Amino acid sequence: MHRQNPALYQVKIINELDVTEMRDLRLSFSVLRNAIAPVSACMETAKAAMPARNRAAKPVCHSAEPIDFQVKRSIADHLNIPVVEATSEHAERTAFQNKGQKLARQEDWETLSQLIFDADQTRAKTRGGMPVADLLMYGARADVVLAAEHALFDGKPASGAPILDGIEALEQVLDEHPDNYPVALIVAHAHLDMGWAWRGTGWLTELKPQNREAFAAHFDRATGILNQFSGLEPLSPALAAARCALLAGYPNSRTRVADDYEALIDLDPKNPHHMRAMGNHLLPRWFGSLAQLELEARRTASRTIDIWGAGAYTWSYFDAVVIDDAACAQVEVEFFIEGLHDILAHAPDQHTVNLLAAYCAVAVRAGCGSADEADLVRHQLIDCADWIIRDHMTEIHPLVWAHATTGFDNSARVRSMRNFAEHGRRNALDVIATLFRDDIARGHQVTFTPSGPMVSAA
Repeated sequence: MHRQNPALYQVKIINELDVTEMRDLRLSFSVLRNAIAPVSACMETAKAAMPARNRAAKPVCHSAEPIDFQVKRSIADHLNIPVVEATSEHAERTAFQNKGQKLARQEDWETLSQLIFDADQTRAKTRGGMPVADLLMYGARADVVLAAEHALFDGKPASGAPILDGIEALEQVLDEHPDNYPVALIVAHAHLDMGWAWRGTGWLTELKPQNREAFAAHFDRATGILNQFSGLEPLSPALAAARCALLAGYPNSRTRVADDYEALIDLDPKNPHHMRAMGNHLLPRWFGSLAQLELEARRTASRTIDIWGAGAYTWSYFDAVVIDDAACAQVEVEFFIEGLHDILAHAPDQHTVNLLAAYCAVAVRAGCGSADEADLVRHQLIDCADWIIRDHMTEIHPLVWAHATTGFDNSARVRSMRNFAEHGRRNALDVIATLFRDDIARGHQVTFTPSGPMVSAA
């Protein structure tokens, strides 16, 4: 018989509210993964140590000139670049997620936990840098979390129906494997997912009291689960990342963020997702300050110079630049661009190439016009799309470009993956056609080869 955990009972009471009140909440699980990264404390005097930068006097953030109709009609005939719908990165991620889901459905927890343990200990990643352990854990909890999300967002099953049956079943699995940290991680992340589903992505102060209570209850339960394995974090990147994910649930996390992220990044320095999450959580809207962000970005770059060169500085600011004007205005542009070059030297795969090209050409451009000083930086980063595409791109990955269009790791719910990918494909082609507009207008053929784009007479 499954024992009734007091903390879980609290979650159960709070969650069995009228689910119709949740229909307007929107969530993407990429938001949850974005919250999984540790942060570290630093001095408010950090700005004084930052090198001075020379800025242009006049802010400029240009946007791409529209492609005229005749040129647009010529793109299909004169721009030849492979469009890879089913990328190897997508195939890898899907395969590991499906593996985790299948083993969970078969209740083969021994095999699943061993796979997660091995992937965690070896820091196994996909070609695009996604941790295999994370994918297996997501697949293992997907049925439970998606069922709850369906109920919360769509009001199905009927109003008042319990939505915790799945999580209670996972809790029973945890009871049967009390010393198994991969199983504990699956259950803890399921609670975090459900907590975020109740919270949504708006400001905490705007939530209804019951939504805040459900969010807090799920985070408290996840904390209780992970506390049983306190002390093992230095041996497990997955545990350290989960511990960092908890920070978002507690306003008093400010003193821990930088230190926790530093520990996580040092444990798994080849994973850029930790650095991106750190940069996000060091923004003033979360737990840090602009001075902390700059200091920790530089410290992280210094500690990982043998792996990323200047790339860790870029990864640390990657999402912060897009979502925060002040962070964008503050970034050391030359250092950031040097980091772009070093990232591509370390990770020349086409997933990363498309990610950085779409980031510069689309995600950064989306903020143009919001702040003059930030636009000075955006102008220089947008220009980087040119050399990234010309020097490194050999194929288009539509989904990467689609996510750049909506904003990386945002809360948008994709209802038609086909239409979503098609939007990304068109956006990428428009950007590339703009770079080669003069050649295309002259009737030249632009062909992307493994050695780069070749321009020839049609």
